[in-house]
Amino acid sequence: MKNTFKTFVLLAGLGGLLVIVGGMLWGGTGAVIGFAAGIAFVGFSYWNSDKLAIKAARAQPVTEQEMPEYYAIMRELTQQAGMPMPKLYVTPDQQPNAFATGRNPDHAAVAVTQGILRILDWHELRGVLAHEISHVGNRDILIGSVAAAIAMGITLLATFLRFTAFFGGGRDDDNNPLALLAMALLAPLAAGLLQMALSRSREYEADRSGARLIGDGEPLARALQKLEVGARQIPMDIDPAHASAFIVNPLTGRKMSFANLWRTHPTTEDRVARLRGGEWM
Repeated sequence: MKNTFKTFVLLAGLGGLLVIVGGMLWGGTGAVIGFAAGIAFVGFSYWNSDKLAIKAARAQPVTEQEMPEYYAIMRELTQQAGMPMPKLYVTPDQQPNAFATGRNPDHAAVAVTQGILRILDWHELRGVLAHEISHVGNRDILIGSVAAAIAMGITLLATFLRFTAFFGGGRDDDNNPLALLAMALLAPLAAGLLQMALSRSREYEADRSGARLIGDGEPLARALQKLEVGARQIPMDIDPAHASAFIVNPLTGRKMSFANLWRTHPTTEDRVARLRGGEWM
């Protein structure tokens, strides 16, 4: 309930920021224009999210004959969750990781890396796959796409706002150019931070749902600890735009300023503590 409430608060925050930025430009019409522009850019990505993510990860489909354990675990989990069987893939990456994608349970895909198959036992991998199935069942791809659409609208409006600040104009002549410029610079930053917070909230929720699905938080907790170490040691060549889809941040090994602010995932220590502390029950 706490994570669900947090999701709605963060989405509302993004929407409110969009209204403020649009209102500074053209009143209520500005918010509508920004949101429509965001939907136009992100809508295609959402509708084709599975194909785009699979292509970006260079994932290849696997058959049940090739990986019977993979199929057996997924069939058990999806039947227990009352969901259709997703398409199953393996990527060539040596970094241990996994992701799920797809706009709904009927159009879903799950991919694991070669690295994760090397370091996890099947009991631990079951915990990881339960997490990924939960992302699909919780409609996290939809939630992320809505947030991205709003953030894109904010960014586009902020671009117009910068021109307004430099060349004058706006919905009235009393607008302070410095205030407009400050909003134009800060709004995309605030939208990005809200998006990151939303992503972290959905990771907590998938951890909780996955642990409840298998009735045990320990397999996922052990897996996350191993994946964190692997992600730090083995780099992954992935576009940062796709990093949030993975169960642990594939860019963990890169140095970043203000890393905690820009985290797409909660810290592994916190996730493990929650799983072992029974917060999923």
